[in-house]
Amino acid sequence: MTDRLVASASFTITGDHVVPEWWTQYFGVAPDVAVTKGEPLRDRTGQGRTLARRTGVWGLDSEKTVRSERLEPHLRYLIQRLALPRADLKQRVEGVGAKMRFFCYWVNESGDRVPDIPEDIRTMMESLGGTIEIDEYRD
Repeated sequence: MTDRLVASASFTITGDHVVPEWWTQYFGVAPDVAVTKGEPLRDRTGQGRTLARRTGVWGLDSEKTVRSERLEPHLRYLIQRLALPRADLKQRVEGVGAKMRFFCYWVNESGDRVPDIPEDIRTMMESLGGTIEIDEYRD
């Protein structure tokens, strides 16, 4: 295992009506990202523009906790922390017009690594109305 991060995963719920505090209470987990649509953003260009968040986001990631070159341990960590699946989760996400996903970071410099997403995780996310996305990087 290298010290360089080559795999990680996050779970996010996004949408215009996402209230991060509500999702924090629902999951009973402190998020790694929690923003509300319309929150002001600092203009890093120094131009004095008025900027605001375009959508709400609540999310948890595996990056600081799981050290593995494989995706499966990252996804299993998120599933365990969030106690997934939850019988009412799909209804609650859809009820606020939001979307949920696992987003996977995957470095594949050699081009011969295959992301390991077990079928039970794929089936679970599909049943919850969520998606699994893999962002693959090659140097």
